[in-house]
Amino acid sequence: MIGLSIAGFDPSGGAGILTDIKTMAAHGIHGTSVITALTAQNPKKVFSVEPISTTYISKQIHSIFDEYSIKYAKTGLLYSKEIIQLVSKKVGEYDLSIVVDPVMVASAGDSLAKDKIANDLKKYLLKKSLLVTPNVSEAENLSGIRIESIDDAKDAAYEIGKYCNVMITGGHLNGVNIIYNKEKDELRTLKQELIETKNLHGTGCSLSAAICSNLILLNERDSLDKNNENKSDSDNLKIAIEKSTKFIYESVKNGRYGTLNPNFNSKPF
Repeated sequence: MIGLSIAGFDPSGGAGILTDIKTMAAHGIHGTSVITALTAQNPKKVFSVEPISTTYISKQIHSIFDEYSIKYAKTGLLYSKEIIQLVSKKVGEYDLSIVVDPVMVASAGDSLAKDKIANDLKKYLLKKSLLVTPNVSEAENLSGIRIESIDDAKDAAYEIGKYCNVMITGGHLNGVNIIYNKEKDELRTLKQELIETKNLHGTGCSLSAAICSNLILLNERDSLDKNNENKSDSDNLKIAIEKSTKFIYESVKNGRYGTLNPNFNSKPF
């Protein structure tokens, strides 16, 4: 079982490609990766961002699909309009089901992407996406709605839901995640206990990677079970989100070094 992360590189190991690969591995998934940008950052500060050329991003993608057949992927930091356009093109070319983490600002508060990237995501990528997982700040940018309450978040979810399924994460909503299923025109909430901790760097990255991983696992299960072989990604999405939310809770609960710990089940010598 193979997954793909198209995202930025965080040298501190707490976010981006590195935490995506750790999260996939924790689910038994072989993770492949395409790096869209190099960052100099740690859990407290972003020093600089160097985007990778679209030509080289394209070469990375080609090298992976030259060898592997992959159905599910996730995206993280897509620095510019040009990178978003390229990724959107490749999603269509390889018929990928993608989970989009619309990274715009680091958890430390520093900008990671160009201005107006929300508009580019909506114009080029979200309509081809299975799910987008914004936090409150990102949901405000994508929807144009100021979110100060649960009802505001629901309005934002409906607005973003014009493009694809959406999960507005509950870190700044007292643990209430807002989930909208576009296909079923169904909005629901999922409450998760919040943990008082400083080990939160990379939670959004790991959440989207966990959802991608669980979709891979559920698809594999369905392919082996004739009773489930007609299940769609939309049917499995609810299960994948619930499993992933629990996984993130445990990863944060067992966090360290300013970030969550996707490998909390690993046993030291």
